[in-house]
Amino acid sequence: MKKTMLRWVICAMTASPLLSVAQSTDPAPNKHSSLFGGGGMSYRTFSLGINGGVTAPSVLIGGSNDFTKSKVGYGYGAYAKWQLLHFFALRADYMGGRIQGDQSRDLGNGRPPGRDVESFETRLKYTATLSGVFNFASINWAYRKPIAQLYASVGGGLAGYSPRITPPGGSETEYKTDGNIKELIIPVGAGIKFRLNDFMNLDLGYTMNFLDADNFDGFNYGPSKDRFSYGYAGLEFALGARTKPQLQWHNGPAIMYDDMLAQRDQLRLELEAEKNNNAKLAADVAKLQVDSDGDGVSDIFDKCPNTPAGDRVDGSGCSLPKPDTARPVQVIITDDDRRLVRNAIDNLEFETGKSNIRPKSHASLDEVAALLIRKNLSLKLAGHTDNTGNRALNMRLSKDRAESVKSYLVGKGVNPSRIEATGYGQDQPIASNKTAAGRQQNRRVEFTIY
Repeated sequence: MKKTMLRWVICAMTASPLLSVAQSTDPAPNKHSSLFGGGGMSYRTFSLGINGGVTAPSVLIGGSNDFTKSKVGYGYGAYAKWQLLHFFALRADYMGGRIQGDQSRDLGNGRPPGRDVESFETRLKYTATLSGVFNFASINWAYRKPIAQLYASVGGGLAGYSPRITPPGGSETEYKTDGNIKELIIPVGAGIKFRLNDFMNLDLGYTMNFLDADNFDGFNYGPSKDRFSYGYAGLEFALGARTKPQLQWHNGPAIMYDDMLAQRDQLRLELEAEKNNNAKLAADVAKLQVDSDGDGVSDIFDKCPNTPAGDRVDGSGCSLPKPDTARPVQVIITDDDRRLVRNAIDNLEFETGKSNIRPKSHASLDEVAALLIRKNLSLKLAGHTDNTGNRALNMRLSKDRAESVKSYLVGKGVNPSRIEATGYGQDQPIASNKTAAGRQQNRRVEFTIY
């Protein structure tokens, strides 16, 4: 029953880190600034280690086994490690060696205790364990590549061993006839690791091994189960391309802090550039609005500066001819004339975002030119746009389109003094600008004959 419960504990303990990794690992493989991982494609995550050291049938937490004196033995081991996050790894360990002790230390009465077994020596054939390794103190704001880190580990697995015992005054014998015992084992360890270079690390550690049995020393004495310790020194070798750093030395928070500073500086540059752009745009708009002679035409488009106050001007800012009041002329505009003008309006099209008249509109404009020449009529052209884009640019586009129609008609022989071209921009819509159809209606040039 106890062994079954212990197996469940080991399974839960080893599965929990895997579940955590599945939820936390960064899926982007090429991000070096990730806080928790960094991606398997950017860092070396697999490593192999070898170690050797001393053993004892006692641990720092939990005391010793059934013998009063712990003798120093020797141990050796190797492991394969998979670094899943910069602070967590899975490690598969193998360990072997010798553990020994005796009853030579007295318990305070001046002589050693009288017990059925005088000494033991256990040959540890193997321990096969899987542990979770947690790195600590790897965050250093002054150094982006720490040179040392503390770690702790806990896991579970299986141990195979054969104890040999010596009774008082007797000779050494096998504790078990076949010499082979297999029991569950829980290793709990801690250590410090030094980064020698991007390929190799120095590993100094101490592991307490707790067995699910009281037969490791061949002597069942007392209620507690057996345990032993292993203090070691070893080397760890990172696998993979040497151009990639080791993930376990990845200082995620420090690198993320650097990225945040870089993003802050970039944002400041973008805000400064936007401020400069806004200032330039404001200056351009102010320049467009300057009208020194007050004739309603901006100085940029005014071809006749200093027009007398009160004069009516055309689209280029030049004064229109004064009407001849001495001999009034009666102008008769028929329904056919109005229909011809409406047809020209309906067929008038420009290049997108430009003031160039498309060739398909020329025929109807030619008819308007002929009408103006034949009846000596005057024409007012009013350019309009929708509200898409900058107001000042829309005003300029509407004015340019009205002027473009005027230039075409003048080119066909119409008296330029008979044509008035004005731009109103987006200020006089005839439909809603919230729909595409409405905006299409608002992009127009109105013809008014008189």
